[in-house]
Amino acid sequence: MAVRKRDKPIVIRVHANRIGLVPPLRLFPQNATGPTRGDVRRDRWRRSSYGLWAPPWADATRVEQRIVEAGANLKAFGGVTGWAALRWLGCRWCDGVAPDGSLLPVVLAADDMRTPSNAVLSEERLNPRDLVEVDGLVITLPVRSVIFEMRYASSVREAVVWFEKAAYDDLVTIEEAWDYVTGYLNGWTGVPQVRLALVLVVENSWSPQETRLRLVWIVDAGLPPPLCNRPVFDLEGRHLGTPDLIDVEAGLIVQYDGPDHLEPGQHAYDEAQDIRYLEHGLGVVRVTRHDMRDRARLAVRLEEARDEALAHPAPREWTVDLPDWWVPTFTVAQRRALDAEQQAAWLRYRQPA
Repeated sequence: MAVRKRDKPIVIRVHANRIGLVPPLRLFPQNATGPTRGDVRRDRWRRSSYGLWAPPWADATRVEQRIVEAGANLKAFGGVTGWAALRWLGCRWCDGVAPDGSLLPVVLAADDMRTPSNAVLSEERLNPRDLVEVDGLVITLPVRSVIFEMRYASSVREAVVWFEKAAYDDLVTIEEAWDYVTGYLNGWTGVPQVRLALVLVVENSWSPQETRLRLVWIVDAGLPPPLCNRPVFDLEGRHLGTPDLIDVEAGLIVQYDGPDHLEPGQHAYDEAQDIRYLEHGLGVVRVTRHDMRDRARLAVRLEEARDEALAHPAPREWTVDLPDWWVPTFTVAQRRALDAEQQAAWLRYRQPA
């Protein structure tokens, strides 16, 4: 029996704008420039999914590589959706990890295909206008992607978290989400949850835990909505800081301290900042991950802190009114309007992806 031989070298195409990412290949002869079965055995290529193989140097632990390998299963019509599509567009907080530490599956919006081993399939109706190709990968538009996660989130709170993850990187606005839900998704699974969540969302949360803390303040404690990441100034216009949450009426700041706040340098900075706030008449409450485990207890603590601040007001030597030189970045629209130089100056707080 004649044995077919490959007459072309293996071609590994990497994404020009995605350094280090390697799409998996089909075996020769299905792919004339793909690896042979001998190459796979000899070079220890990794099986990505049915019929697809990744070279040994492709980093399977990198979240973007997981997305590329899952997306390689797509056929003529469909796209990557949900958190993975948002990550492909630069969503820093969409890291593919669930709150319990497990890996989230990459979701493919498609039909007429077998479910791959490295992804899950969503066969919901898909409008071709909801698909876009970015750096060689077909994904769903950001508004559809975030609403997919909101619809299937474990709770209304987590649906809020998903929206605010996307808004952090200016991928969706509240208005865009409402327009999409009311215009396209009437009767779809999870839409009532999305509507409830959209009443609670803001566009200026800087981390998922900060969002969850704000929801304890609003939902569990039943307190008036605070301002999120609103800069505070002294009465001469000097910037005192940008707290996670501030209740302007009570003059109370609420800060979420993640693990990085335990570092000696950061801890010293936090203490100095708290002193500045106190000297200008602001109260401060700091909350940790441990505090978040008991929402009811935390809600009582926040209520008591607010009552205390209202009962014993300090002289107000602070304001949230912006001086003329400050550029507001509180909404997605404001941030989208910035040019590159302004983004570098005013969005320095953003975590790297």
